[in-house]
Amino acid sequence: MLPPGLLRTAPLHGETTLSLICRIASRYGLESKALRSCWHWRNHQPKHEGGACRADAEVLLNVAGRQLLSGLCGVEEGVLARALPSWGQEDAKLPAEESGVPAAAWRIGGGVAGPVAFGCRLCTARRTGTVVGVVRYAPLWSRVCVRHGRWLLDADADQPHEYLDVRHLPEMAAAQRRWSGVARRAVRAGAEPERVFALAHAVVARWWDQALRWERETIWPRRLHQVAGGDAGSEFEWWRVVGRDAVVFPEVVAVADALLDPGMAELVWVDSGAGRPRALPADGLFCRRLGELVGREWLGPLAATDHGGPLIAWMGSVIRQRRTAGGPAGYADDPWWVRREHQPVTMAGQLRMLGKEKRAPGSGRMWRASVSAEQRMLITREIESAEEQLHQLRGVQTGPTADVAEQLLGNLRHSAVLIENAWKRTALAAANAGVPLEEVARWADTPTETLRSMLTAGRQEDDG
Repeated sequence: MLPPGLLRTAPLHGETTLSLICRIASRYGLESKALRSCWHWRNHQPKHEGGACRADAEVLLNVAGRQLLSGLCGVEEGVLARALPSWGQEDAKLPAEESGVPAAAWRIGGGVAGPVAFGCRLCTARRTGTVVGVVRYAPLWSRVCVRHGRWLLDADADQPHEYLDVRHLPEMAAAQRRWSGVARRAVRAGAEPERVFALAHAVVARWWDQALRWERETIWPRRLHQVAGGDAGSEFEWWRVVGRDAVVFPEVVAVADALLDPGMAELVWVDSGAGRPRALPADGLFCRRLGELVGREWLGPLAATDHGGPLIAWMGSVIRQRRTAGGPAGYADDPWWVRREHQPVTMAGQLRMLGKEKRAPGSGRMWRASVSAEQRMLITREIESAEEQLHQLRGVQTGPTADVAEQLLGNLRHSAVLIENAWKRTALAAANAGVPLEEVARWADTPTETLRSMLTAGRQEDDG
């Protein structure tokens, strides 16, 4: 056993307990595994599918285990409790307090105290005098190291980079500074800043998925190539996954700010027809103004017609709140709720899917490997748009007969067209992937020759 407090190692704010243990080991000139042998471990260290140890692994300690760590780093337990988010959290795998055995249990950081990211090594060296890796809890809105121009990446993904170089993208640091004011504005409006950010992130991440077919989009490609070292090259798809959250960050903050603006909510109300309900127009004032606020005057119609996305869902909630003002508490939808299907897939999740696609033998039966990202996005968008059209009909059967019938028939007709388009695209994708046309026809409950004619026409339209 090492003499307690031989070398003092102070914790960094928000650091994971495992990160601190690794830094203590480094100061003593030990491998972290050797220092970890001071505790009795109740389970196995979390690893990625490929066998590599997870950088976002976390450690929970019992009372004796926390006392031991305090002695090894020479820091009072009260200081550790304020600095380490996981400090003091209990676990059923750990022995009772009276046992006196220093014990530890492995966990994944994201399930303990929120998102986990790499720390800036240069900042750590400046503060501690040693160049060593640090892992800490950090939400997306705090990922820019302004001093060194770095975007600090999630630590939960199996990839080699700890940060992205954003020194030549001043809008990144500006967005992080701007977020502080947006967060205060959210609190004054009675909203939780993290929920406002989550919704804005969902909105912009959906735009990111659609942006590959936006011919007028020039801002994000420039940023993406910049964070990729100048040119994403042949690894463009990989960099689109790793760089997404950094590249879209300024727009996320701008959207969050806009969604908190009462004036923007008033534009939504005007677009909805106010006292006389109508379908949201493609050239609505709200989406047009939102496009201007993110530096894309052409974006308005694209955002306004994405009926299955989180932005239209938010607009629907705002409208329902206005129309049910003074009604029973809790009747209107929560505008800051992000549906599960609207929540963006994390970088780690996307990289796992990307890896599975590349390892899949051939391209025949793996949907994501045989159907292009653009086609998958179009199918998903049409399904979600139809869903949103139908969702807007909830509670619509009140009022003048003509108004109700007009909205019901219009939305139902639009939903039917969207579903039919998604149906055709899915059949065409399956046939192009090598699935026998007879099987596709059987699943679609359509005569083979009829389906063949439809798909031939569909291919001609796509080629045209």
